[in-house]
Amino acid sequence: MRARLLPLLIVLMAGVLLALGFPLAVSVASAQQQKVVVDRIDDTARFAALAQFVTQRPSGSRVRDKDERRETLQKELDYYHEVYGIKAGVFFRDRFPMAHAPGDWYLPTGGGGVSDAFDEALRSRGSHNPPQVWPWNEGGRIVVASPVIRDGDVVAVVVTDSPTGRMRAKTLHGWLLIGAGESAAMLLAVGAALRLTGWVLRPVRVLDATTHDIATGRLASRVAAAGGPPELRRLARSFNEMADNVEDVLEQQRAFVADASHQLRNPLSALLLRIELLALELPEGNEEIASVRTEGKRLAQVLDDLLDLALAEHAAADLQLTDIGELAAERVAAWRPLAEERGVRLAGECPATTGWADPVALSSALDAVIDNALKFTPEGAEVRVRVTAADSRTTVVITDGGPGLTDDELARVGDRFWRSNRHQNVKGSGLGLSISRALLASGGGTMAYERHEPQGLKVTVGIPRQAPEGQGAARK
Repeated sequence: MRARLLPLLIVLMAGVLLALGFPLAVSVASAQQQKVVVDRIDDTARFAALAQFVTQRPSGSRVRDKDERRETLQKELDYYHEVYGIKAGVFFRDRFPMAHAPGDWYLPTGGGGVSDAFDEALRSRGSHNPPQVWPWNEGGRIVVASPVIRDGDVVAVVVTDSPTGRMRAKTLHGWLLIGAGESAAMLLAVGAALRLTGWVLRPVRVLDATTHDIATGRLASRVAAAGGPPELRRLARSFNEMADNVEDVLEQQRAFVADASHQLRNPLSALLLRIELLALELPEGNEEIASVRTEGKRLAQVLDDLLDLALAEHAAADLQLTDIGELAAERVAAWRPLAEERGVRLAGECPATTGWADPVALSSALDAVIDNALKFTPEGAEVRVRVTAADSRTTVVITDGGPGLTDDELARVGDRFWRSNRHQNVKGSGLGLSISRALLASGGGTMAYERHEPQGLKVTVGIPRQAPEGQGAARK
């Protein structure tokens, strides 16, 4: 969940920062240009004030062109260009220069920025908002024009053509500062998002781990008190209350099954004893009394299995790092005499491999599965036990050559008291595989069933190879 929530928060915060950063960057560029424009307007106004007193139009003769006011204006323009590198000039309405610097700079005859600014000033409107020049516009220039007004008429125009390198450098520097600020803000936002998601999701992770523990049989697990939003803390308390109630109900159910099994044993034992006494008074070989004996023994076996099932579901697994191959080989050797007696080949492929299991519980589970396989495997067929190891689990696969199960039967195999209608005459209570599954589940093991080709049943027992949380540290 954190991997999905954190990118969403980061994208949202990046969008907010960009939405603030772009207008700020535009504002910085506009402010820098406006500052330059205001300076140029002040300069052109000063030159326009000097040009108002120039009354003679240059004619080309040095004698006749002697005009101290125009010479003063020309000196000012020359000095201005020399110091600032800005082209500046005063031009009559017909574009003839009154004074200009540098000397080879004239108004262009075609359209363009300078010509447009000149035409605008002729209409008594100075330049206030020239096109924006961005840092990547290397050839960009700022043209400002102001009219020279005498007796209410525009007699000339002052034009400045300014390079923008310095202004673009300042704008770029401002943008770099904004970028640095945005980056710092983004880092802070990512840190805040990490803390926020950790604070919000910590109770969820604890709740998920506790749910997994309960689902795998550790019913005593509870959600520890943790921080987080009030709603999640309230959910954790509600979950603990629910887990307490579920554990109480299951405990009552187990206690009932165990008590009922235990309490019925004495009356059943007394009943079986009376049946034996009654059999002494009947002719030997009486079929009815033999049937009653068989049913009584079967009922005693069911009660024993019920008690074993209640204990299996209640007992905590004593997990140890176990050599699964060695343990499986021992069970194969223990069952081989019975298999030979029934004419069934019992083979084992049990290489050494380890897993975390309760040795007693795993032995009991393997005994139940092997016993079940030998029951239904006909004479001359084979039961094979094979141990394999994968990355995360060690598996023990038991295959037999019996009649197997249908799809509907495979969906129900392992349920309590369930037995196939085809196998009702085979001795058993229908609880053996249920007990095995309960024994394995308490230690994180699994049991799966499928068809074995060409015939028979395949039972796969899975054992985790990784130590459960806290178990590995406890064993060190």
